[in-house]
Amino acid sequence: MRPEILFPYYTSLTSLKGVGPKIAPHLIKHVGPYVRDLIFTLPSQLIFRPVTCIKDARPGQVQTILVTIGSYQRAVGKGPQRIVVYDDTGQMQLTYFHAIRGFELQHPVGEQRWISGRLESFGANLQMNHPDYVVPLDKQDTIPLFETVYPATAAVSPRLMRRFVEAGLALTPGLPEWLDPATLQQLNVSGFSESLRAAHHPTAEADLSPQSPARRRLAYDEALAHQLAMKARKQHRQASPAMVIHKRGWAQRAMDGLPFALTGAQVRALADIRRDLDSGLRMNRLIQGDVGSGKTLIALMAMIDVAEAGHQSVMMAPTEILARQHYEKALPVLEPLGLSTVLMTGRDKGAAREAKRRAVATGEAALIFGTHAVFQEGVDFSSLHFCVIDEQHRFGVGQRQRLFQKGESVHYLSMSATPIPRTLALTQYGEADLSILDEKPAGRQPIHTAVIPRARLSDVFQRLKTAIAGGSQAYWICPLVEENEESDLIAVEARHASLQEALGREVGLVHGRMPSLEKEDVVARFASGALPLLCATTVVEVGIDVPNASIIIIEQAERFGLAQLHQLRGRVGRGAAQSACILLYDLPLGNTAKARLELLRTTEDGFAIAEMDWKLRGEGDVLGARQSGFPAYRFVDPDAHGDLIVMAAREAQYILQHEGQFSVERRKALDVLRQLFDWRPDASDKTD
Repeated sequence: MRPEILFPYYTSLTSLKGVGPKIAPHLIKHVGPYVRDLIFTLPSQLIFRPVTCIKDARPGQVQTILVTIGSYQRAVGKGPQRIVVYDDTGQMQLTYFHAIRGFELQHPVGEQRWISGRLESFGANLQMNHPDYVVPLDKQDTIPLFETVYPATAAVSPRLMRRFVEAGLALTPGLPEWLDPATLQQLNVSGFSESLRAAHHPTAEADLSPQSPARRRLAYDEALAHQLAMKARKQHRQASPAMVIHKRGWAQRAMDGLPFALTGAQVRALADIRRDLDSGLRMNRLIQGDVGSGKTLIALMAMIDVAEAGHQSVMMAPTEILARQHYEKALPVLEPLGLSTVLMTGRDKGAAREAKRRAVATGEAALIFGTHAVFQEGVDFSSLHFCVIDEQHRFGVGQRQRLFQKGESVHYLSMSATPIPRTLALTQYGEADLSILDEKPAGRQPIHTAVIPRARLSDVFQRLKTAIAGGSQAYWICPLVEENEESDLIAVEARHASLQEALGREVGLVHGRMPSLEKEDVVARFASGALPLLCATTVVEVGIDVPNASIIIIEQAERFGLAQLHQLRGRVGRGAAQSACILLYDLPLGNTAKARLELLRTTEDGFAIAEMDWKLRGEGDVLGARQSGFPAYRFVDPDAHGDLIVMAAREAQYILQHEGQFSVERRKALDVLRQLFDWRPDASDKTD
């Protein structure tokens, strides 16, 4: 039940004066359906309108002047309408590039008017094109000294937005304080309601900064509400009992048979997972590790623990290529243990598909690898208790939930090969426990990265030809699938043809528009060594593991994101040979692009790269964050407010642990906070 004090905040926008049937759909589409959504839309710009005289007026600036209407110069043909105005210090012109009906009657010659707008120089004359305001003497107060500019649309102008926001602010009451005095003192901010009103009434450019006190207060409250919701979901999940799994013997035998030892990070991550399996509470853990850090092996060891306990595990991957790779790498580890496993993909048909489904339903198959096929109708598990999802952001919440519903109180482990900064981890994965693999397995060779202008393409062709003649395999990555007249990006099909001609050999071609079976076959031929070179788009970003491939060439590298380039580079360096990554770029190269490519040249540390990506690109598209379920924040700028997110995460944990000891007033105030931002913590069963 929403607190009564919030009823005005959740009033429909149609209740505001001026929001009629014509404007309402546009305004609702622009900001949302409620008054809350309107007043949570902050100004993006501030116009200062100082009062001056014509003699002191400065071109290029917005200013307000008291003038007398001097004369009207009739427009010639389609020429502009010009109006001469003057004051005691000089004269200037008002210019309109379209007819203003009734303007001369409203503002007759000899009358004084306040005008306000941006001044421009036109030859030796001063002019104001389409003034923002032309008002009588007694209406001077309608011209604000400081005018806020809001994000607008064709149907909802900044001025309309400002009028509606003011009406919304007048309608909404102040709210009780939900922060404790110590937090308020540490933040050095005012209350929420005062801060919201201050954010809507800036008096200097600094007030628009994310670091202004008003905006920091709003951002902290939003981050706190979000953290409370995520941690409440985590508490709800942990309150659901889950199967206790405490087996170690088979996995230890498997590890003893490996030709290498686990890294320290892998040992710690496996210990984290086993603690979760021992706890009797549902696991929700993310293994975050750089390319080649050994995430899949750790997940496989946990799956073996579950199999030893007599239950089933599933590992789901977003592509058939990746699912098949996980399955084939697992087979040599599982076969000595006598464990039965199946691979389920969309390729399965007829009797073969039914045989696999039967093995899963009877429990004969203890470990199941697959794509979306594993959660389809007709796939029933005998005793599913552990789900591993690779690149989990590639699956929707509903898809993951359909898989979890195949078992009862299923333990959940997700894996991500994209290192992300701590701030993003807190916002995107705040309800999951985190294990980080920050060490590479022993024996991995460093990858030599070179940054070369595309003008030297012929040199690269020659070096590639020599390397392939010596037995090396390589990837060549292009941004687009086919030529586009509006783009100068190199198409993969055109590059494929030129590479075959240059090498005089068959070259593999893979892109996203090819049928799945065709892609699988090409990749299989490349992996077997039948093809020396694979020309591809970014479909090879994850999931292709060819140890003999030691060269990757990425064309027009400046067009790719940092994280994507790092992922692509991770396709090589998987075998014993020294590997190389060549980043080809077009001139001229901007400063940001230059910094990104230079960082890739000097480091292979995915976490350092992620932090740089965060700084260079900021909130909005860091590491594809928006496409990866990044929260729909209104006030939080993750780049500027990282410290607030970390602080809010700590406070949310404290609140949930001690809220029962708070005063009734503070508990009610915290309920107002939760309902105001409406992150829906009660929706825990609908998410992970």
